[in-house]
Amino acid sequence: MNSLGFDKPAVATRVVVAMSGGVDSSVTAAVLVEQGYEVVGITLQLYDHGMALGRKGACCAGQDIYDAARVAETLGIPHYVLDFESRFSEAVIEDFVASYSRGETPIPCVRCNQRIKFQDLLATARELGADAMATGHYVRRLAGGRGPELHRGAEAGRDQSYFLFATTREQLEFLRFPLGDLNKAETRALARRFGLDVAAKPDSQDICFVPEGSYAALVTARRPEAAAPGEIVDMAGRVLGRHQGTVHYTIGQRKGLGLGARRGEANQPLFVVDIDAGGRRVVVGPRQALARSQLRLTGLNWLDEAPPPAEGLAVSVKLRSAQPAVAATLRPVDGGEAEVVFAEPQHGVAPGQACVAYRGERLLGGGWIAGRGIS
Repeated sequence: MNSLGFDKPAVATRVVVAMSGGVDSSVTAAVLVEQGYEVVGITLQLYDHGMALGRKGACCAGQDIYDAARVAETLGIPHYVLDFESRFSEAVIEDFVASYSRGETPIPCVRCNQRIKFQDLLATARELGADAMATGHYVRRLAGGRGPELHRGAEAGRDQSYFLFATTREQLEFLRFPLGDLNKAETRALARRFGLDVAAKPDSQDICFVPEGSYAALVTARRPEAAAPGEIVDMAGRVLGRHQGTVHYTIGQRKGLGLGARRGEANQPLFVVDIDAGGRRVVVGPRQALARSQLRLTGLNWLDEAPPPAEGLAVSVKLRSAQPAVAATLRPVDGGEAEVVFAEPQHGVAPGQACVAYRGERLLGGGWIAGRGIS
C-alpha cells in the first residue's frame, strides 16, 4: 500500500495535481514527485489575464500560470494549462453576482471547488487516466469504517474544510490532500528545500477575480439595478436615510451606513439587519436584532455514511470560515434542506453564506443559509 492508499508502487500511480501557481499546490506537486509518483500538473486559466496583472493575491491567471509552469519545469513534470474562463464566468462569477445582487453574501471559493475543481477538473483527471487528483488544501482525508472521511486541517488557523463542505463522497474517493498534516511554515520550508521560486509568494486572496476587492463595482457592472438608490429604514419601517444601491451593504454591517452619527433607540449603534433587494430597502436595527436562534439550509450535502436522523443530530456548526464552531441541532427536511437550531442565539447570520456541520474534527456536511436577515 503506497502513501496515497493504492495497492501498487508509487511509480505506477498517476496523480493529477491542481496547480494554481501558489506555494501550497506547488509543494503538493513536489512532495508527490519526491515520493516517486507519476505527477501531471494542470493549471486552469479562470479569468482574463489582464485582471491579474500587477495584483497581489490573484490566482489562476497571468503571473500565476507562469509560476505554475516554472515549478513544473523545476520538478520535471508535464504541465498543462486549460482554458476554463467561460465555464468559470458562468458557474462562479455569474453566481456570485446574482447572489450579491439579491442581498446575499456569497462564497465563490465554495462554488469554484464544487463546480470547477472537483467537478470539471476532476473529470479531466479521470480522462487522463489518473488514479487520484491532489490539491493544496489544508484538510485531512482519513480512512473511515465505511470509506474516506474529511477532517479539519492540523493547523486550526489554516483549516479549509469549511470551503469543501460541498464535496461528495464519490469525489472524496478520488481526491488527496497531502498538506493536511502541515502548517503554513512547514509548507514554505518545504518549498525552500525543493528550490521552488514561489516559496515566499503571498497567499491568494479569497475572491481572486474581484479587481482591487471592489465587489460593488463588479456586481454593478453586470447588474446595474443593484446600484439603484433606495431607502434606509429602521425595523418599524421609518425612513432614516437614502442609499446608493443595496449592493453596498451586507448583513451585520455597522460602518459606512450613510446615516452620519445617527443611532437607534437608547443611543444604540445601528447595524444592517436585513436587505430587501427587490424593494431597494436596507433595514437597520440594534445588534440584538441580528440574533437568530435557528436557520434553514438549502442544498444540503452530507458526507457521513448515515444521513441525519429525522429527530435531529447534535453537531457543531461553523457559520463563517474564520469563526469558531458552535453547538447546534441539525434536522433534515424535505427537498434536500435542513433546519439548524442553535444552543445559543447567533449574531450576523447572513443568507448566501454556508453553515457547515462537524462531529469533533470530522466534517459531516453542510448547506447554504437561506432566508432574509430577520427571523
